[in-house]
Amino acid sequence: MIPRTPEFWYQKRGPAALALSPLAALYHLGHKIHQSAASPKKAPFPVICVGNITAGGSGKTPTALALMELIKAHKLALKPHFLTRGYGGSEAGPAPVDLKKHTARHVGDESLLLARAAPTLVSVDRYQGALLGAEKGADMILMDDGLQNTDIIKDFSFVVIDGATGFGNRLIIPAGPLRQPLSEGLSRAGAFIIIGQDRHNASALLPSGKPVLHAQITVDPEKIPAKDIPYIGFAGLGRPEKFKATLESLDLDLRGFHAFPDHHPYTAEELQPLWHEAQKEGAQLITTEKDFLRLPETFKPYVTSLPVSLKFEDPNTAVSILSGVLK
Repeated sequence: MIPRTPEFWYQKRGPAALALSPLAALYHLGHKIHQSAASPKKAPFPVICVGNITAGGSGKTPTALALMELIKAHKLALKPHFLTRGYGGSEAGPAPVDLKKHTARHVGDESLLLARAAPTLVSVDRYQGALLGAEKGADMILMDDGLQNTDIIKDFSFVVIDGATGFGNRLIIPAGPLRQPLSEGLSRAGAFIIIGQDRHNASALLPSGKPVLHAQITVDPEKIPAKDIPYIGFAGLGRPEKFKATLESLDLDLRGFHAFPDHHPYTAEELQPLWHEAQKEGAQLITTEKDFLRLPETFKPYVTSLPVSLKFEDPNTAVSILSGVLK
C-alpha cells in the first residue's frame, strides 16, 4: 500500500524535511549507483516517455492519453502502443492488457485506462515490453511513467509538472518529492508540460531552449454529474485533495470526502461506512475513474465515477514535437 503524499513536501523546509535529509542522501546515492550500472537498450522503433521528476500524482496518465489521441488523430503512427509498469498490479509481464479478463489487481488501474484508448503492454522490464510490442506489430511506444527507468533508451521524454505543487520543497525522497536531483531530472526532458496554473513559478526553473506546453485537466460538460443531489466523494491518489477540488469546482453539493492511500485496493468492508454515510445524507458516492476500477464488483453499482481528460492549450505544438520524433 502506498501512503499519501506527505504535506510537508509542499511546504517550506521544516523539521520533518531536515530530519529526513540523511535518508534522502542515501536514496540519492542508491539512485546514482543504479544509474551508473545501467545499460539501456534501443527498441526497434521510437519510444516516447511521459514521466515526472516528483513522486505522487502529477497527471502522467491523462497526459499520455491526450498525446495518444493526437498521435492517432494525425496518423503519426500506424499501430502505436502504450507501455507501462502496471503499478499496483501483480502482473510482471511482459504481457498485453486484456480488458475482458484483467482487473486492476492484475495490471493496475492505469493500465486499464490506457488499454481503452490503444493496445497496452505491461512489463516491469520496459525493454522486454517493447520487444513484445514489436511482436504485436507496434511501430512506436508511448511510455506512461519511466523517466528514471534504465531498461530502455527513450527517444524523447515529456516531463509533466503539476502547476499546483511545482517541485515542492525541491528535496529528494523522503525529505521531499523529488525522485532525483532537480537539475538531473530537468536535463532528461525534451519538453515540459505544465498542468494547470503555474502557482509556484516552476517554469522559471526550466532550462531555456526546450518547449514548455501548458494544459488543463477538464471534465466533459456532458459528463458532469447531476447537481440536484448531494455527494460523498472519496479517492485514493497521491494527492486526493485534487479530486476534492475538482468536485467543488463543478459546484456539486459535496457533503463529505474521504481520502485513501494511492492505488488503494478497496474492500467492501471498508466501503460500507461510506455507503451508510451516503444513505444517511441521501447522497450518491462519487470517485475517480482510476478508483472506480479498484472497487469490488459488488460495490460498483452504488458509485458514480467522474471521467476527466487533459486538453493542451496549444495542441499544434504537441503535434509538431510528436511528428518530429515519429516521422
